[in-house]
Amino acid sequence: MLLARIQQQLGEYKQWLRQHKSHPALSPWETVQFFQANWNPEDRDPVAMYERCLQNTETRRQWQTEQWYPKKMMLEFWRFEPGTVKLMFDDLFNETKEVEARIGRFLFGCDTLLRDYKRAHPTTVENNHYHSDFRMIALYLSCRYPDQYAPYSFAPFQAAMTQFGARDVPQQNDLGRYFKVMRTLNTFLEKDGEVLPLLQKQLHPKRHYQGKSLLAVADFVGFVGR
Repeated sequence: MLLARIQQQLGEYKQWLRQHKSHPALSPWETVQFFQANWNPEDRDPVAMYERCLQNTETRRQWQTEQWYPKKMMLEFWRFEPGTVKLMFDDLFNETKEVEARIGRFLFGCDTLLRDYKRAHPTTVENNHYHSDFRMIALYLSCRYPDQYAPYSFAPFQAAMTQFGARDVPQQNDLGRYFKVMRTLNTFLEKDGEVLPLLQKQLHPKRHYQGKSLLAVADFVGFVGR
């Protein structure tokens, strides 16, 4: 990535933030707030716990569109094999292990659960658990450890990397690289000294997550990628 390109895009992003008295997309901060307040894998009712974790008063698009509903399928998995799902999330959130391996095991677990679920429910029309595009897995990680991981969508990331002048623009999903790039770009936002205060002004102290996170840099990359 070229420093001049990053700084140029950062200047345009700050100008955009100043022009918007009300940021149109603060929902990720609210989702993290819900997740942080409710995640408890030891809860006696893990289905209800998971449901409480993924809430938002503005939008459901982080986990549901007309053709994409990973939350719904994971709720089915929690009902079907709660012990297995708990182990999957325990492993995904185990920071002592390499993240790309954790992601791979989580996907394998989803594939296995879907196969077993279909065998147990032969009339079901479900043929997808909707986690293979990595958006939902990144959401889980970013909600659990918001200072280390960020929400993910491939197309905006690819477009942003082109705008930043990256030599090797990703041609397919590479979540490990994405997280590394987010952490690198976050150092630019922190050193800039203006972006984070501009965003902070728009966050509600009780409604939105206030801790350190990569949500701002994800918002920046989304802006550039659009």
